[in-house]
Amino acid sequence: MCGLIDMAHKRALMFISVAVALAVAALWAYPLHLLVAVACLMLGLLAARSPSPAQQRTAPALAEGRSEAADAMGGRDAADAMASALLDATMQSMREGVIVVDGYTRVIAANRAALDLFAAGRNELIGKRLSELTRNPAIHAAFQAALGRSERAEVKVETYGGERRVFDLRVAPLQGPARRGGALGVFFDITRLERLERVRQEFLSNVSHELRTPLTSILTFVETLEEGAIDDPQNNRRFLGVIRKNAERMRNLINDILELSAIESGNVRVQIVPVQLRAAVQDVFAALAQQATQRGIELRNEIAEGVSVSADEQLLEQMLTNLIDNAIKFNREGGRVTVRYERRDGRHRITVEDTGEGIAPEHLERIFERFYRVDRARSREQGGTGLGLAIVKHLARAHGGEAVATSVPGQGSAFTIELSDGNSD
Repeated sequence: MCGLIDMAHKRALMFISVAVALAVAALWAYPLHLLVAVACLMLGLLAARSPSPAQQRTAPALAEGRSEAADAMGGRDAADAMASALLDATMQSMREGVIVVDGYTRVIAANRAALDLFAAGRNELIGKRLSELTRNPAIHAAFQAALGRSERAEVKVETYGGERRVFDLRVAPLQGPARRGGALGVFFDITRLERLERVRQEFLSNVSHELRTPLTSILTFVETLEEGAIDDPQNNRRFLGVIRKNAERMRNLINDILELSAIESGNVRVQIVPVQLRAAVQDVFAALAQQATQRGIELRNEIAEGVSVSADEQLLEQMLTNLIDNAIKFNREGGRVTVRYERRDGRHRITVEDTGEGIAPEHLERIFERFYRVDRARSREQGGTGLGLAIVKHLARAHGGEAVATSVPGQGSAFTIELSDGNSD
């Protein structure tokens, strides 16, 4: 009877461990909590399977009551099966990769995410040593710290399979009957976080650089005026003109940054209405006519009368303005800008073509990135902020569409706004 009581106590311990594990697992956003959750499940399972001191003392008494022992054994097997199923279900549902190794670095358990990480099937992973699966020294060092010194380890791991991936690996020792009981490792994929951090750093660096150039020019000419040039009738107005030009450039840059930030954060409301596309293009042509005339650029509107798309009229005009403005700025003297419309593959395509120098393939794939310029010197000379195409891309996506670019070096470029049927008539 004491054995049955102890068995019930142990089952209760197991289920308490499982309950605690599930409660903590609800906080998977915190890596340490996830590690504790898995450890609780493992300890609960080990508690159910290992004999307690009370059971060892009552073993002779249980041997005398075989039917009672058989009932206890059946209950323990059922509890073991339930705990094993719960552990397996928890591990397989996790996005993080989890592997458990014994004291000799042989893999004794792994979830589906770990199989994907090591690009192996379950039969190819279980029973293999870590040295057979990876040569990454950071992974080996972390597990050896847990096995050899019973220390927790945390390292950053980079893998280079089909693509570069970055993981935060947390390894904790597991105590067992042997001196080197084993270790539990959890791989947290932080690739996206690393990429976002890199983008943030590049953005800050680019903003600082873009603001520094006009600000330096403003300060230089202000100092020149203060030192007496303000009394020079032949140059003072020219200096003021340079100051104004650079101040406007800074204002435009700040406005574009704020606008792009609002778009990316989802704070821009898209109000879909039917828009007569030909008329919208003509309005943009009228606004940019003087700029086109100065460079001898011919503007062609080849959109048929009656073409209507469902879009936010103001945002669509902004996208067209950015694309047509770029097509004029980076065109050849005496070149041509053409706007076309077609419906292809269930999507509505508005294309702005120019007859400029074109864009090389290595630049084309990055052309919609913030602050990316093919020719930085020429772009600054033309007054560009480097954010126009990024704004076009995000506004197109806000409409449920996309912005794409094609180019043939020496023949010109074409920028296309694609809208789905859901956003067009």
